[in-house]
Amino acid sequence: HRMALEWPAVFIIASFMVGLLASIGFAYKVLSIKVDGVGMEEHLIAAEGEAREVPVKKLLWIASKIEEGAQAFLFAEYRFIMAFLVVFMIVIGLLCRSWPTAFAFVWGGLTSLACGWIGMSIAVKTNVRVTHEAIRGYGPAFNAAFGGGAVMGFCLTSLGLMNLFILYYIMKAMVNPQNSDDYKIMWENIAGYGLGGSTMALFGRVGGGIYTKAADVGADLVGKVEKGIPEDDPRNPATIADNVGDNVGDIAGMGADLFGSFAEATCAALVIAATAKITGGGFLGDDPSARWFPLVITATGILVSLITSFITQIWRVTKAEDIETQLKAQLIFSTVLITPIIYFLSVSFLPPHFVVAGVHTSGLKIFCCIATGLWSGLLIGLVTEYFTSHSYAPVREVAESCNTGAATNVIFGLALGYKSVIIPVFSLAATIWMGYQMGSQYGIAMAALGMLSTLCIGLTIDAYGPISDNAGGIAEMAALGEEVRDITDALDAAGNTTAAIGKGFAIGSAALVSLALFGAFTVRSNICHDKGCDVNVMQPLVFAGLLVGSMLPYWFSAMTMKSVGLAARAMVEEVRRQFREIPGIMDGTAKPDYQRCVIISTEASLKEMAGPGALVIFSPILVGFLFGKYCLAGLLCGGMVSGVQIAISMSNTGGAWDNAKKYVEKGNHGGKGSDAHHAAVVGDTIGDPMKDTSGPSVNILMKLMAIISLVFAAFFDKYGGFLPRLAGQPIH
Repeated sequence: HRMALEWPAVFIIASFMVGLLASIGFAYKVLSIKVDGVGMEEHLIAAEGEAREVPVKKLLWIASKIEEGAQAFLFAEYRFIMAFLVVFMIVIGLLCRSWPTAFAFVWGGLTSLACGWIGMSIAVKTNVRVTHEAIRGYGPAFNAAFGGGAVMGFCLTSLGLMNLFILYYIMKAMVNPQNSDDYKIMWENIAGYGLGGSTMALFGRVGGGIYTKAADVGADLVGKVEKGIPEDDPRNPATIADNVGDNVGDIAGMGADLFGSFAEATCAALVIAATAKITGGGFLGDDPSARWFPLVITATGILVSLITSFITQIWRVTKAEDIETQLKAQLIFSTVLITPIIYFLSVSFLPPHFVVAGVHTSGLKIFCCIATGLWSGLLIGLVTEYFTSHSYAPVREVAESCNTGAATNVIFGLALGYKSVIIPVFSLAATIWMGYQMGSQYGIAMAALGMLSTLCIGLTIDAYGPISDNAGGIAEMAALGEEVRDITDALDAAGNTTAAIGKGFAIGSAALVSLALFGAFTVRSNICHDKGCDVNVMQPLVFAGLLVGSMLPYWFSAMTMKSVGLAARAMVEEVRRQFREIPGIMDGTAKPDYQRCVIISTEASLKEMAGPGALVIFSPILVGFLFGKYCLAGLLCGGMVSGVQIAISMSNTGGAWDNAKKYVEKGNHGGKGSDAHHAAVVGDTIGDPMKDTSGPSVNILMKLMAIISLVFAAFFDKYGGFLPRLAGQPIH
């Protein structure tokens, strides 16, 4: 017995309301922590004659400067993005001749911006509270950091689901569907929601990534390497900009990225469902219960993630070793819990038999697709942890290589990154095969949603990382005791691993989402139909597109890496100038000009993000119009295939170098100040733009090119292939 329309809609509403209330509850719990230092005087290092309130004021002053810098950057970035939003909305309306699609694009873009802003806002309020709670011990500090991440996880997922649900009714009012063809048009219009989210994610990831790594590299090269002062030392002029960057890049940018994945996977499933025929008559997209199924998966994930989050209240963190174990348990438990629930939903909401692009499928088979994606995501996360955590052999091997210098550190780190690609790619290949065999393109789209079904928990543990990193920076700058810094270092080390796991999820889901969007594009552009697909890799234009598409992630990475290098060079020169021209910085009698470094990072990131953004946005539009839809199909496949490899290897290499440095700093291989430590710092500095700028941004390249192609598919089908047509040649 399949459920009627009222039940899916009510369930979705109830889920996103519960999610929003949960985020409010976590926010209240975090913000209720008072930063006053009462009863903790022995840990607050004050100069002789200073009152207890002086170090506390330092904490609050540092946190306020980080918050001001993050807000200033996002305001500047959002002004640029809003202008682009308006211009591209007009382009969509004119070329696609669909103003509902243009409206959905703006709706998705604004939702993405709101998610990024909310995540950043809670992160800059949480970081100083984590520092303060670290004075009390591992448990309170961990709970504060996890709570701050949970605000982002539950708020972003719930807000994204709510706005997509509202958009459905707005589109229904605009289109007024009366038959299956009308519903097909409505779902295609809603695809603009995913385009808006992913476009904003591109600028958020690239702009935020350039900002954070310009400051980080500049601070490390001059502070650690040249001056020999600790990371986040208050004497380093770039340290405030470095901490600001954690929020605008790793929080706002990452949030927008994963929101884009959720929106695109859902939109791809909805578009493909509009063409899936139910045995006995009708289409999946206009079935009263089946149409809601992709949203129901996300709604269920919110409730399951909420239950999973209570592990932190039952299983307390009491020592450093508990932190990674606790975070890993969140991932595993949420995956185990949601699997049987998805089975029940699949057989309840979906018809017992329907056909997608000639493939006969059912609710049970779609469950297999979702479960494969879900467990594949967990496997990718665990493999990423293995290759990036200093608790395991690969990172310790990289740390050991630092004994023979920076060159061997770089060689071992690159080898680790390449090796870390193997299992995730086999896992994705198996998921794709299972998805297509069981449900064609719809099965692949649902596998992507399965991987993202526990998005709340994934975002929570991902946001936990930069919050903990900021907390450590604040502790260093406020000159808190060594015991406090040891706790924040343990939180930060686990945070680096969770951030790498989050990137692994983002890249894996991006590959599946891109393939699902590619499938929707081939259907929408009439490349694939009931009789099969017309695209052939041996066709010259298709192969040429494949070759060029494989090159695009490298071109894109070159642009973003160089952008970080240019911005970092300006930062290094400014930090050196301040050490040279402001006497008293090194002995603590004069304050650095932190604001100048913040301005340099802001201006550089806003200037440099335009080029990579233009490459991603205009490549599919130009190829589709000039060379046709078949060449564009090759371009998308090439970008997907090479993008997955480069994104995983760069992210894991950078994460491994970072944690290898932290392993050395714990006293291994000579500890801080040793030759091995200097070599580890070099590797970490090289890896910074790889793991936080270029690597994570490549997955947006894959998704964004695919969703742009889907939204403009009708235009390419009708007007594409201008040059071959001009020459009198077929567009094949």
